[in-house]
Amino acid sequence: MTAARDALYREVVRQVQARNWREADARCRELNSADAEFAPGWLLASVIAQHLDEHERALQLAERAVTAAPDDSSALLRLAQCLDGLRRRPEALRAAAEAERASGDNPRALAAIGRFYNKTDEHFRALAVYERACRQAPDDPGLLFDRAVARRFVGQLEGAEADYDRVIELNPKHYLSYTNRSKLRTQTPDRNHVGVLEQLLELGGADANGEARLCYALAKEYADLGKYAESWTKLERGARLRRQHLKYDITADLNTVNWLIEAFPSGPLQPIAGAPSDAPIFIVGLPRAGSTLVERILSSHSQVHAAGELRHFTLAVVTAARRTSGLDDPPLQRIVEASAQFDFAALGRDYLARCQPAAGDAPRFIDKMPVNYLYCGLIRRALPNARIVHVARQPLAACYAMYKVLFLDAYPFSYDLDELAQYYIAYRRLMDHWHRTMPGVIYELSYERLVADQAGETQRLLEFCGLEWQDACLDFHLNPAASTTESAHQVRRPIYDSAANEWRHYATQLAGLRARLEAAGIAVESPG
Repeated sequence: MTAARDALYREVVRQVQARNWREADARCRELNSADAEFAPGWLLASVIAQHLDEHERALQLAERAVTAAPDDSSALLRLAQCLDGLRRRPEALRAAAEAERASGDNPRALAAIGRFYNKTDEHFRALAVYERACRQAPDDPGLLFDRAVARRFVGQLEGAEADYDRVIELNPKHYLSYTNRSKLRTQTPDRNHVGVLEQLLELGGADANGEARLCYALAKEYADLGKYAESWTKLERGARLRRQHLKYDITADLNTVNWLIEAFPSGPLQPIAGAPSDAPIFIVGLPRAGSTLVERILSSHSQVHAAGELRHFTLAVVTAARRTSGLDDPPLQRIVEASAQFDFAALGRDYLARCQPAAGDAPRFIDKMPVNYLYCGLIRRALPNARIVHVARQPLAACYAMYKVLFLDAYPFSYDLDELAQYYIAYRRLMDHWHRTMPGVIYELSYERLVADQAGETQRLLEFCGLEWQDACLDFHLNPAASTTESAHQVRRPIYDSAANEWRHYATQLAGLRARLEAAGIAVESPG
């Protein structure tokens, strides 16, 4: 029986690895019928059901796995994942705590639990789990890297740097560690990594992705040292490498703006019959425009919780488009066209339900997904009482701020200056459209004005959001909450203005981009 069962289990694993979910499901049903006490079978069945979007069944199967093996950390973690997928966050966290208990000192099991905690924004819990794991496997570069990331999120920057140093010592080809390490602090002539990074580049041996990461690390460190020509040379090289390995056509993004303007040529009719909640505060705009700073200021208020960069509005829109169009996978243009015919109140309710686990216990919550700027017209119709804050930077500052960052997956337009100019022009065109068709709905917050007059701009921001003044909003850098964005290392500092004019060191290199913006009628010297 055991030999036959194990053979069937291996066949299910093979089908899962091939992503043949229906066949895997059928064979796994055979497996579990043959041996109902075999916990790995139920565990695998739960994974398969989730891939088939059968989330309630996935939970039931995870519960069977826990019944078969009540002290198995993998089963308990699977239960936590299923509960979280059903937006039952408190129960999911209790199951994860049970998985912690059951994992003992198994570093692999602890690492998996740490990843779950990071996914659910429980970054302090994640760090505690990684600390346990690293005590058991102090020379595991993967665990040390995970702990470094968690330390960066919660503001333990020196500890994060020490972990990255150790990862690099153990695995000199862990190129992401070089990039992450360079961003943790301002490099100085007496303390930097330029020599090591240049030597690695000269030696070669890195793939294109690794070479790009080394280039971005060097660009950051050279800029810190005031060696701007060297910084740009490395930045341009890294960006070119990154762009060469991306499958991206900017036409789709440019067309999306056209489709949105066509779908929403005017503001919504009054009164707006959307979901009445005033809980959400949307912070929208381009990446690296200052949205994390604004989020930290607002979330330092006792009535506001920072929920992070949520994909929930996009997911709610896609779900509604499927229902409206009758297609399982509608093309982008069809989604935009269908969005004008949505049941907007239902869209708002769906978004709020999706946000429920992440929204926290405060009366208000922030969704700072930058690309929600695309949905301002829909947000106004679905959630007429929500606040929308658009954070904008001086155009060349905004473009340079994006160009100098090696994003993990998003913003593929940011690695080529011509594409960056095209995208920026389209973004401004859409935001101008939203302001023109919905006057007074979106609060325009200039990063440069915020830096120049923190108290005054904070007061106006709070008034727009319907919040009373609290002094804590001025001391946002003391906010102990975790931050997972590219700016995680910067939000621990009081407000500073050095970044506002950083682009001017590269005025010559940005001249072509400047000309493109000016030709489109954009005043590049205007703040925000």
